[in-house]
Amino acid sequence: MRPINATIYDVSRLSGVSIATVSRTFASPERVREATRQKVFEAAEILHYSPNAIARAMARQQTDKIAFLICKKDATILDEFYARICESIMRRTIQSDRQLVISTAADWVQAAGTAQNKQVEGVILGGSAQADMVSEFQGKHIAVVLVNNRMPGFDLPCVVSDEYGGVRLAVEHLIQRGHREIAMIAGRFSPYIVGERYNAFLRVMRDHGLETDARRIAMCDPTIESATQAALDLLSRKDRPTAIFGANDVIAAGVLKAARRLGLRVPGDLAVAGFDDSTICGMVEPELTSVHINCRRIGEVGVDCLHALLNGEECPPVTVIPAELRVRGST
Repeated sequence: MRPINATIYDVSRLSGVSIATVSRTFASPERVREATRQKVFEAAEILHYSPNAIARAMARQQTDKIAFLICKKDATILDEFYARICESIMRRTIQSDRQLVISTAADWVQAAGTAQNKQVEGVILGGSAQADMVSEFQGKHIAVVLVNNRMPGFDLPCVVSDEYGGVRLAVEHLIQRGHREIAMIAGRFSPYIVGERYNAFLRVMRDHGLETDARRIAMCDPTIESATQAALDLLSRKDRPTAIFGANDVIAAGVLKAARRLGLRVPGDLAVAGFDDSTICGMVEPELTSVHINCRRIGEVGVDCLHALLNGEECPPVTVIPAELRVRGST
């Protein structure tokens, strides 16, 4: 005999799953494993529990897919920095039973990849996302979270590394080593990253009463060749710096290459520090001092923020992940 006015508790007991799982099965059946879903539906039918809810649940077409798009010029999904974030996003997504689509923004657009066609409910955009892409997602009521970027004018959760804190650690480390003639080679990255690291360098130098005129700052493309040339220009001057902070590890590696060409000893004649703590740090000689970005944590928090949005919950507008300095032989 079935209970009169069967409740969700009755379905839970008969199916052998938790009340939360029963609730999720009716609200979002695609988020529940097939075997579990079948148990719940069978128990509900036996108990005559809310047959209309069963029909609605079985008719739903949501897929619970989310996407991670790498928004970086000429990027591939093998880009080392974003690959580390991507791995973390994958691990976190598996724990949630959601499906993950991974792409570059360029490939997404080229494949006519509208959010509707790919049936994604939310996206994590890594890097320099374009405003029109964000607007398109928002226009389709697709949840959006930014990682490694902030966009003025958009009300979006952002997960970023502590850029200022990381630069401060690197520059103050060089100052503690006795350097006063410190230069920076900034790369042409996304506007957010360029601005954060450039302005942080100026601020830290000024806080310590050190010179920051145009002779101490150079711009280059984020390639070894461009960075090497920029470093050669700085190091060939009579008032050459005794330390150079590279805005990322590729640039810092270019500085090391320039120093070798000029016969300068590192760190005896020139100290060099980078940013990102990439695999390059252990491939150069001497090994490179660099600011470590916690990509694993950035990816985890990015997924958690997206899940919060999809579940109708609040999440912080900006989450800043602390950076660390990894000191090696170049300083």
